[in-house]
Amino acid sequence: MINCEIKNWQGETVGEQTLELKTAKVENASHIVHRALVRQLAHARQGNASTKTRAEVRGGGRKPWRQKGTGRARAGSIRSPLWRGGGVTFGPKPRDYELKMNRKERKLALRTALDSRSVDIIVVENFSEQLPKPKTKELTSALTRWGVEGQPKVLMILSEIAENVALSARNISYLKMLKASNLNIQDLLTAGKIIITSEALAQIQELYQ
Repeated sequence: MINCEIKNWQGETVGEQTLELKTAKVENASHIVHRALVRQLAHARQGNASTKTRAEVRGGGRKPWRQKGTGRARAGSIRSPLWRGGGVTFGPKPRDYELKMNRKERKLALRTALDSRSVDIIVVENFSEQLPKPKTKELTSALTRWGVEGQPKVLMILSEIAENVALSARNISYLKMLKASNLNIQDLLTAGKIIITSEALAQIQELYQ
């Protein structure tokens, strides 16, 4: 269970909200979160690295010199892996890095990761109405009032990302915005602070429980 104070636009505490999530057992928690993180990082790989073998390199069909009598080492092709411009031995070929993990396990890992960051979670009221037009300075000031100044990376989770909020946030280099329905392990674990609106917290409770 996560108990959070709710802050308003001015940074004042105006209430409390609770998030109850079923998490993994203590002895299994780090293992299942690690598996989910490795899976996400693996799926981010394109897997399109490719090299040519000696059979695929153009040329090299003719024997460069006769087998005996020249004093040189015998050679059958100028595209041997031993030659400059030749093929590559055991080089990478296009492959799929997909790792399988059950949907229930993925959700459990996500809930466990979120629960482990309970100390760094800041819940705020929905503030989209406070930004009737794009204003980065106003949003930066609000982040300072909420206590996230000086963090190398801040994750903001919203139920819906309003256009003016997105435009106000896009120039803040350390801030990343996500919808509650698009949570992922990597962002949850790497963020210094996590800001969640009260609406997004309720949506997380509904979606991931």
